[in-house]
Amino acid sequence: MTVLLFLLFAANALAFFAMWWDKRLARLDRRRIPENTLLLFALCGGGVGGWLGMKRFRHKTQHWRFSLGLPVIALLQIGLLAYLII
Repeated sequence: MTVLLFLLFAANALAFFAMWWDKRLARLDRRRIPENTLLLFALCGGGVGGWLGMKRFRHKTQHWRFSLGLPVIALLQIGLLAYLII
């Protein structure tokens, strides 16, 4: 269980960092992280981190795949984790 929690923490940190990095690249007018990659980070356990990163950095909030998708992914992952713990 400890390993699972560590992996989830790492996945969420990666998704949060990716949102920050993509926002930074956007402001610098540089090549960006593809949207599918950001969503893949969320699907691989980083749903909460991606959602928090989206809200914190006000990034991708106008895209329905993110504004609706990330909260759904995060809630499903939280529910799955709660199910596994109980």
